[in-house]
Amino acid sequence: MTFIINGEEQQVAAATLADLLSTLDYEGEWLATAVNGELVHREDRAGFTLGDRDRIEILSPMQGG
Repeated sequence: MTFIINGEEQQVAAATLADLLSTLDYEGEWLATAVNGELVHREDRAGFTLGDRDRIEILSPMQGG
């Protein structure tokens, strides 16, 4: 499917938000995710079904200073 991930169009084979994160190698407890402007909590990602052209925002903490 085609998704808009953090503002960039990408083709990814994923049915759920959890699948997408795994495919893109996002890991950790500290991720924040939103689909089409709606926050999706960590415990809901495995059951959150994605649709073609969904807009997905993935935020993770960055180290540095």
